[in-house]
Amino acid sequence: MKYLKFNYFFIGLVTLLLASALWPAIPWHTGKQDSLAQIQSRGVLRISTLNSALTYQQVKDQSQGMDYELAKRFADYLGVKLEVTVRPTIKSLFNDLSEQHSDLLAAGLNWDEQRAQEYVAGPAYYSTSQQLVYRVDKPRPKSLNDLQGTLSILDGSTSASILEAEKANRYPQLNWVTERHLGPQQILREVVEGKIDYTIADSATVEMMQRIYPKLAVAFTVTQERPVNWYIAGNKSDSLHAAMLDFFSELNEQGTLARLEEKYLGHSGNFDYVDTRSFLQAVDRRLPTLKPVFEKYAQNFDWQLLAAMAWQESHWDPHATSPTGVRGIMMLTKTTASSLDVSNRLDTEESIRGGSEYLQRLIQRLPSDIPKDERVWFALAAYNIGLAHLMDARQLTVNQGADPNSWSDVKVRLPLLSKKRYYSQTTYGYARGQEAYDYVEKVRKYNLSLVGYLQEMEQLPLDPPHTPSGITTTPVEPQLVMN
Repeated sequence: MKYLKFNYFFIGLVTLLLASALWPAIPWHTGKQDSLAQIQSRGVLRISTLNSALTYQQVKDQSQGMDYELAKRFADYLGVKLEVTVRPTIKSLFNDLSEQHSDLLAAGLNWDEQRAQEYVAGPAYYSTSQQLVYRVDKPRPKSLNDLQGTLSILDGSTSASILEAEKANRYPQLNWVTERHLGPQQILREVVEGKIDYTIADSATVEMMQRIYPKLAVAFTVTQERPVNWYIAGNKSDSLHAAMLDFFSELNEQGTLARLEEKYLGHSGNFDYVDTRSFLQAVDRRLPTLKPVFEKYAQNFDWQLLAAMAWQESHWDPHATSPTGVRGIMMLTKTTASSLDVSNRLDTEESIRGGSEYLQRLIQRLPSDIPKDERVWFALAAYNIGLAHLMDARQLTVNQGADPNSWSDVKVRLPLLSKKRYYSQTTYGYARGQEAYDYVEKVRKYNLSLVGYLQEMEQLPLDPPHTPSGITTTPVEPQLVMN
C-alpha cells in the first residue's frame, strides 16, 4: 500500500510539473483555439458567404461561384464536409466570425487595414479596385467633391476607412450614409432604381452587375487594386492559416487557381452599354418563345449558353444569312448542316438542334486532357474558326512554352493565326483568330448577362423592402453541402 501511495504521489507530482512547464503553450491558456483541430474533429468546415455569381449561388440546384468552388476544394483538402451559410450583409459575415458561427469568410472580401487589426487574412486569390457608381442618366461626378446627392455605403465594407481617409486629407465636407440592411448586389440595384444616388463597390461586382443592369455606370476609381482574401478570426491558432497557405500554394502549382480565375473573371472588361441593353430587351421580348427549344436541345450544357451562342450568331434571327454562306439562327454552313441531317437551316428548331449537336461533337473531339470545365470554351472557338485552326493555336501555345490545355493560355494565341510570322509555322495556315477570340468572349458575356438577369428576376419579389431604420435582414439558415 505504501508503495502504491508513493507511486500515485510521484505520478501526480510529475504531472503537475509538466503542466506548469507546458501551460503557456496550451491553446485555452493563450486564448487561442486550435481551429483546424476543431474543424477536423467536427468533420465540417463552416464558411459564411454572400449570394452572388462571383461568390456563391444556386443555379438549378447546383452550387456555383469562385469562392464556393475554392471552399469546396479546401474542405476536400482537409478531408471534411462543407457547410455554407449565406448572409445578407458584409457586417453579418464578420459577426459570424466574432460569434464563432463560422470558421472562415469566403465572400470576395478586399484586404483592409482595419480588418487586419481584428481578423486574419488568407492568401490573395485575385484583386479588385473600389469604384464610385451612379446611374447612367445622372450627371457624372469627376471626384468626391462633385457629388450632388447622397453617398451610401455598406456597413462593414472597406468604404468607411477609404472615405474617412479622403475626408481627413482632401474633402473635409464629405459625408455619407451607412446602409445596414443591404448586401453588395442590393445596394447596386438600388442605385439603378434611383433609390440611392451613389455608392462605392468593388470593380468585379460592378462589372458583373452591369451585365444585368446596364444603367449602372462607373464615375471614377476611388482606390487602386487591392487583394481579395478569405478571413478567419484573429483569436484562432495559426494552424488554419497555415493550412490555407499550403492549400492555395498547391492550387497555384496545379494551375487550378488560374482556371477558376479564368472561369469567373477571365471574360471581364469592355462593357458595352448599348449592346447589353439591346440583348436584355430581346431577352424580355423574344426569348420566351425560343426558350423551350433551347431547353430541349441543350444536351449536356445549360440552355442559357446555347441561347447566348445563338444571339452572338444571329441575334435570334432564324432567317439570318452571311456573305460566306452560313444561314439560320445558329448560322450553320451547308456542309455542317448536311452532316447533322439539318434539311432546312432556316427552320428554327432544326437549326438549334443542329448547332447544339455540332457543339457537342466538337467537345467530344477535343483532347481528353483539356479540363472538363474549360472544354466548352475550346469547342466554341472551334465552332467559329474550325477545329483544325484551334489545334494550330494549341500548337502555337506549346511552341511558346505555355499550356495548350489552359483556355487562358490558348485564347491569347488565337489572334496570332492571322499574322504571317505565326501562321506560317502552322499546319493549316491563316485564320481569323481575333474573330474566334472575340466570339468566345462575347458568348460568355451574353451567358453571364442571361443567367444573372434571370436569377435577379426570380429573386426580386423576395427581396426585403428598403427600410431606413437599418434593421438587418433575417440570416439564411446554414446549408450543408455534402462531399
